[in-house]
Amino acid sequence: MYIVTSDEMRELDRRTIEEIGIPAVALMENAGRAIAEEVIRWSRDRRYVGGGREGAGSRGERQVDTVPAVQGDAALRLEEPEREHWLVLAGKGNNGGDGLVAARYLREAGMRVTIVYAAEPGSLTGEAALQRDAARALSIPVLVHGQDDVDFTACTGIVDALLGTGSRGAPRGAYAELIAAANGSGRDIVSADIPSGLDADTGAVHDPCIRARRTVCLAFLKRGLAQFPGAEAAGEIVVRAIGIPALLCAQQNVSTFLLTEEVLRMRLGVDTARRRSPDGHKGTYGHVLVTAGSLPMSGAGLLCARAALRAGSGLVTWALPGPLLPHMAGAAPEIMLASATAAEWHEASAARVLELLAGRDVLAVGPGLGRFEGDGRWLRTLWEEAACPLVVDADALNMLAASGGLDAWKPRQADTVLTPHPGEMARLAGLSTAEVQRDRIRLAAEYAKAHRVTLVLKGARTVIATPDGDAYVNATGSPGMATGGAGDVLTGIIAGLLAQGASGPQAAAFGVYLHGLAGEAAAQRRANPASLVAGDIIEAL
Repeated sequence: MYIVTSDEMRELDRRTIEEIGIPAVALMENAGRAIAEEVIRWSRDRRYVGGGREGAGSRGERQVDTVPAVQGDAALRLEEPEREHWLVLAGKGNNGGDGLVAARYLREAGMRVTIVYAAEPGSLTGEAALQRDAARALSIPVLVHGQDDVDFTACTGIVDALLGTGSRGAPRGAYAELIAAANGSGRDIVSADIPSGLDADTGAVHDPCIRARRTVCLAFLKRGLAQFPGAEAAGEIVVRAIGIPALLCAQQNVSTFLLTEEVLRMRLGVDTARRRSPDGHKGTYGHVLVTAGSLPMSGAGLLCARAALRAGSGLVTWALPGPLLPHMAGAAPEIMLASATAAEWHEASAARVLELLAGRDVLAVGPGLGRFEGDGRWLRTLWEEAACPLVVDADALNMLAASGGLDAWKPRQADTVLTPHPGEMARLAGLSTAEVQRDRIRLAAEYAKAHRVTLVLKGARTVIATPDGDAYVNATGSPGMATGGAGDVLTGIIAGLLAQGASGPQAAAFGVYLHGLAGEAAAQRRANPASLVAGDIIEAL
C-alpha cells in the first residue's frame, strides 16, 4: 500500500482529473459515498456490541487496515436508520464537499442528518459549492457556526469534514471552536480523510485536533496517519479507493509504503513463507557471528544470538569476552561460543573478531557491548575490514556517533543495516530526539539514501529506509514490546535473515515485520501484554 504526502496527493488528484479525465466532482462523489458507508458500518457495529468500543477497532492493536469497497446499496443499509442522527461538520474546501456528499447518502439511507457549516455556505466554491446546492435541494437541515446554536449532545455521531490534507498549522476561529465542541461532546467521530487539526505529512497533532474513532482515508494512506501521534488521533483507519489509479503512484515515484505481506512479496521479493530446501543443511542457511555482551550486559548478546537462530540461520557463533564465557556456557546449547578477548573489550580485540569472522557470513555488532577506550577505532576497523554484511546496533551506534558519524567514514560495499532507536538516531544525525520524532519517515529516508545504508528507525511504527530512498512503515507489533532486550532480538532476526541470503532491505523489512508479528503473538499468550519479556518474542518466532 502506498503512503503519500499532501503534495503527492495533490499531484495525484491533478493528474487524475487532467490526464486521466475523471472529473473532480466524480472523485468527490466517490469519496463522500465511501465516508457514508463507513459511518453506516460504524453505526451497525456499535449497535452490535451494545455501544462499546470493542467491535469497532482496538487502539492497542494494529490501527491501519484496508477495506474493499462494498458493491451495491447493501453498504448503505441500516436497520432502523431513524435511530441515528449525525452532524456533518463541513469546512469550505474539498474536504467539506466530501462531507456534504456523505450527508446526502446518509439521508438517503434514512438517517437523520444535520449539516453544520464552519463558514457562511455562500463562501464555498467549485465542487464543494455544487454539493452545497445539492444538499439544499434535498432540504437537508443546515446550521451555521456563529449564527445558530448547535447541540452536539443531541446527535448520535459526528462526521468531521472540516479540514483536509491541505491545511497547515493549528486550526483557528470557527474551525477550532467546532473541533473543541466535537471532542467535548463524547459522541463518536468519523473523520473524512484525516482528523481536522492533524498534520497530514508528519502526524503532528495541533491544538485542537479531532480525536476520531474512525478515519476514512481517501485513495491512499497519508503519512501523518502512519506515524504517531497522528495514528492515535485517527482511531481505526480505513483506506477507501475513490477512483484514483494506483498506477499513477508508480509513475510519480511515490516511494513510501505500508509494510504488508503483499509488499514484502511483490515489491521486495521476500519469500514470506521462509521455505526450506528438502536437501538443505546447516551450511545452506548461513553462519552469523554475534559480537556482543559484557559482564554487566551479558543477556543482550544471548538474546541476539538466540534470535538469529530462530530467524533461520543455520549456525550462530557468539564472540564475547573470555571472563564471560564460563557463565554463558550451556545457556543456549545451540550457540557456539568464542572468546574474543582475554579481559573486557579493548581496541586491539577487533583483530580477533576479524579472525573469527573468517568463514562466517554476517557480523552483528553492538548489543550489550558497553563503551571502552578506543571503541570508535575498534568499530571502524570492523566497518572497513569486514567484507560481509553488517548489522550495527546499540552501543556500536553510539560509538559510531561519537566518532563523527557516517560523514567521516567511507561507505561499505556489503549490505549494512543500522538499527537505532530515536535517541541513538538523534546522536547519529546531530539532532534532538524530539526533532527525530517530528518527521520520522523523511529523516530516515534522507539519512539512508545519503549514507548508502539500510536504516531501521525503531519505535511505534518502525520505519525501514533503504539506500535507494524507499521507506517502509511497519504496523505489526504490540505495546508489550516496550521492554528491555526487544531491540537485541530484532538485531538477531535481521542478522539471521542476512545469513540466509536476504539483501539489507529485505532482511530489515522482513525482520521488523516478523519481530512485530512475534510480539503480537507473544502478548496474546500473556494475561497482560505488560508481562511480555524479550525472550517471549524469540519463542513466538
